[in-house]
Amino acid sequence: MSTAVRRRPPAFLRGPLPLLVPAGVVVAAITGWPLVQLVIMSLQEFGRAQIFGAPPEWVGLANYVDVFTDPTFWAVLGRSLAFCAVNVVATMVLGVAIAALMTRLSRGFRGLVSAGLLLAWAMPPLAATVVWGWLFDTDSGLVNYLLTLVTGSDWMGHSWLFNPVSFYFVATVIVTWQSIPFVAFTAYAALTQVPGEVLEAASLDGAGAVSRFRLVTLPFIRSVLVVLLVLQIIWDMRVFTQIYALQTIGGLAEATNTIGVYIYAVSTKGGDLGAGGAIAVVLVVIMLAISSYYIRATLREEEA
Repeated sequence: MSTAVRRRPPAFLRGPLPLLVPAGVVVAAITGWPLVQLVIMSLQEFGRAQIFGAPPEWVGLANYVDVFTDPTFWAVLGRSLAFCAVNVVATMVLGVAIAALMTRLSRGFRGLVSAGLLLAWAMPPLAATVVWGWLFDTDSGLVNYLLTLVTGSDWMGHSWLFNPVSFYFVATVIVTWQSIPFVAFTAYAALTQVPGEVLEAASLDGAGAVSRFRLVTLPFIRSVLVVLLVLQIIWDMRVFTQIYALQTIGGLAEATNTIGVYIYAVSTKGGDLGAGGAIAVVLVVIMLAISSYYIRATLREEEA
């Protein structure tokens, strides 16, 4: 009697690849195709006439040349990078500090802190911006009222949104306030996984609280902090709702645009979707560069 020889499936059908195919198809449909359309639009002259049905004209890299030779684009990009850097540093420092504090709190106080963080995190960005806009209101804002009481000077009537520096201060408060909960919860989860016996051994060796955190805790949670850092950079670079809402309340758009709002202004108000698409592609390239750094760092850590 002959026995049938069981054939092994091809190599590409073995392992995790077949399991990734459904998710890959969904990502390609939701993200890949719109990205392809964005690149195509950035190579065309796509204005108001094309919105109403006129055929677009291929212009090659002309939109990119116009963008890169426009001083306004570089000013907006530099402003966005500076705004992103301030927000990322503030969010990471405060978020990790709150996470470290939560490890020392009792269960009841930790629950109260967690509830407050969840409320800040769950609030929609537009609603949060409106509420903070009321707090910083020129004529009847709580911030001006408290500053008047504390300093003895009359702050009522002071506009926080008219000056670009104070505008970005308010925007930083809003963005950081809503970003801290994610960092705090994630860092707290990582801190709870640090072995207690290692910290105890470091304490017996004479290491203080700061030295234990710097030399023992940080190496254990470094991979988590890298992920948080990359995600915060990406989120803060493409911030839109908070900036646009504050501009609507009373900010000067030309002096306070970030890259996300600038893309919207060029595409809709300016009616040049080709140039807007080119700027969006540049932003995508920046995000890919940041993501590739995270991927390389992760692979190096796994190989080590």
